[in-house]
Amino acid sequence: MPDRNKRDAVVAPEKGGGKRPSAPLPKLNLCGDIGLKIGRDGTWNYQGGPIGRKGLVKLFASVLRLEGDGSYYLVTPVEKVPIAVEAMPFVAVEMVREGSGESQDLSFRSNVDDVVMAGPEHPLGFEPEPQGFTPFVLVRDGLKARLARPVYYELAALATERAGGEGLGVWSGGQFFPFPSGDGGD
Repeated sequence: MPDRNKRDAVVAPEKGGGKRPSAPLPKLNLCGDIGLKIGRDGTWNYQGGPIGRKGLVKLFASVLRLEGDGSYYLVTPVEKVPIAVEAMPFVAVEMVREGSGESQDLSFRSNVDDVVMAGPEHPLGFEPEPQGFTPFVLVRDGLKARLARPVYYELAALATERAGGEGLGVWSGGQFFPFPSGDGGD
């Protein structure tokens, strides 16, 4: 029975030998501050210097989470690392318009290449500040992308008045997003 000998050579015996099962993953560990920070301009820094590898920044961005208390963390299956965020974690660096009027769709690309279309799941908003407001689009799970100044100017150029006196705003994804009253901007 030559076939049986070949099979036995490949199949591990029941007793002894072989790899033992892996231990379950440990509980999520909270690590201390290791010097990670996202600047207002969207630059990711480690211990005071910018992280130059975009692939690494995109990897970190993919595990970025916002806690209920407003704190930001990089969260992996086994640990959670705090990260300081000066303003908003992302910057919308590009806007693409498709259609017009109430059928218009506005898509935004962030500095870490996330692309979202403004609408009910990714609303446009305006965060109040002492000198006006900061326009943003919600990317995911409470994480916002501040609209870069040129992107905001493109958005403002599309502003229309909504029937019913809600003031100026833009349509996207079947939803109207009113601009704040008063002047200001980012």
